[in-house]
Amino acid sequence: MPFETVVTRAEPAAHRTPLLAIAVPRGGLPASLAALDQAVGGILGRLYAAGDFTGKKDELAVMYPAGPAERLVLIGVGKPEEVSTRVIRRAASIAAKRARMLGASTGAFVLCTEARASVSPRDAAQATAEGLAYGAWHYPDLKLPPEDPKPALERMEVLVSRDAADVEAGHAVGAAIAAGQTFTRGLQVLPGNICTPSYLADRARELAAAHGFDINVLDKAAIEREGMGALLAVSQGSAQEPRFIALEYAGADGPPVVLVGKGVTFDTGGISIKPAERMEDMKFDMSGAAAVLGAFEALGRLRPKVRVIGLIPSAENMPSGTAYRPGDVVKSHLGKHIEVINTDAEGRMLLCDALSYARRYQPAAVLDIATLTGAIVIALGHTAAGVMGTDDALVEEVRLAGERSGERVWPLPLWDDYRDLIKSEVADVKNSGGRPAGSISAGWFLREFTEGYPWAHLDIAGTAYTDREDAGSVKGPTGMGVRLFTEFLLARQK
Repeated sequence: MPFETVVTRAEPAAHRTPLLAIAVPRGGLPASLAALDQAVGGILGRLYAAGDFTGKKDELAVMYPAGPAERLVLIGVGKPEEVSTRVIRRAASIAAKRARMLGASTGAFVLCTEARASVSPRDAAQATAEGLAYGAWHYPDLKLPPEDPKPALERMEVLVSRDAADVEAGHAVGAAIAAGQTFTRGLQVLPGNICTPSYLADRARELAAAHGFDINVLDKAAIEREGMGALLAVSQGSAQEPRFIALEYAGADGPPVVLVGKGVTFDTGGISIKPAERMEDMKFDMSGAAAVLGAFEALGRLRPKVRVIGLIPSAENMPSGTAYRPGDVVKSHLGKHIEVINTDAEGRMLLCDALSYARRYQPAAVLDIATLTGAIVIALGHTAAGVMGTDDALVEEVRLAGERSGERVWPLPLWDDYRDLIKSEVADVKNSGGRPAGSISAGWFLREFTEGYPWAHLDIAGTAYTDREDAGSVKGPTGMGVRLFTEFLLARQK
């Protein structure tokens, strides 16, 4: 059964639930929990009096009281004045993950009054819905069930005693975004032998049918007729045929926002083959495509007044006797010739054809998203994605959407000086500028194909998935980009 969140009007002290999670700020027992403490026999007061819990960020306490809640889980959010939507989202995620691990099939979450003094009820509710779904997510579908399975976490209630209308409104947005992010993570986690270009296209068709989107999927023959030589070059070493997916959400008239997602369903590096160590993670190289599809899932639920096009060029990058080679020159959709320096610089090859294709829509803005370069991990680690583009106002708009969504990005320059890195002696441009400024030279390559519209590029190679587990998340896909895209589009409503 899919996980869901609901808003319930109830007082924590009287609400019966298998698990009650409460986000609390640093300090003593919050006054707003006095009635609950009385209902559970003073267990909260004793916990605080013993000094075993202070409410510092990410601190966790689990108790088993004799009261309406079978379990009490306290999650610290730190100093009250430092509580933000980002902090609330994380606390909710920790709560849902702990509920799932404890085997609670349902539970409730409340953000105590003292913990949201600087955050509106609407924004807090949105962040809560996003966080609960994030922490509840896991993917057991490719494993045999354990001999003694715990119940799956199916539902979390968001308790509210006042501001119910604002909470309902914020929760509706957060739940829609959470559904989009869950959709994305469910695609990202799949292995390359399941999630192929044709599989992505099939899921896009299902999404379009569910929400009434227009969709056009180009197969290999249609891609050839369209003249997408760069996409075809990447795909020619694989037994899996490429696909080019175009989705449209017509929530308004006028020039659309175009979202472009890199859809390399598995990346060996091709002839410029990657090291064997951690190559299995290259199933995540379609994370940009998954983020675009997840954003459309959110659009289908929210129905904002904005027109959006989603473009996904998809291929598998494999070495074989038919694979493209270093030194090859291929003709792109735009007509520019590309000298292939490194076949592992394949994502930009897919994207450049899609960016050229986007011109036909006369877009208001184009955003592309891709696990593009290892260099972005060196530059920004796993904390932020890189953003660069041709329009400073658009880049700032993207950055602010990242701040609101908690999916942070940081601008990198596309100065003319960097253009020299991708100059070719035999073609219009080469596909790799080498190690120096690797993320920027990749961005400059993409810029060569963005004439005629404002454009911004997101490099999410360091944030699309994680190899560590913490209190609020699991190893694997993060769904990066769905929250940011949705915040960006909601702000652009007419």
